[in-house]
Amino acid sequence: MYLIMTMTIIVVLLTISSGLFLMYKEYKTEKCKLKKILKFNLFIFIPLLISSVIVLMPKMIYAVTYSYETQGTSGLGFIAAALSTGLATIGAGYAVGAVGSSALGAVSEDPKILGKTLIFVGLAEGIAIYGLIVSILILGRL
Repeated sequence: MYLIMTMTIIVVLLTISSGLFLMYKEYKTEKCKLKKILKFNLFIFIPLLISSVIVLMPKMIYAVTYSYETQGTSGLGFIAAALSTGLATIGAGYAVGAVGSSALGAVSEDPKILGKTLIFVGLAEGIAIYGLIVSILILGRL
């Protein structure tokens, strides 16, 4: 497991350093070189990610079947709470990005509709709050 984690950290650091190096050298015209580097990094990173999930799966199953506090199956509840919060925030981020950029464009053409556009952005942000409430309800039941 430590080998997989160190290899993953090395790949991430190499990706970041190669991106900074290419940004520093301003390789804007050589996009094919950037694509080759990204393909190589994904070719290494995805199998490392899959193998780390395979290695960590028995520990997740153990967390589901045995809990130190209640001797019950509260592991799935923690996973459900994490998934509800995480997926809701990802959806809210996507929604705020789409609605916010459209709202800025609309307000730049007609400043009178600022209040209407803020309502739509607020509705998009509400998705994250709903996910947080669901995860609090799940954690309250454990």
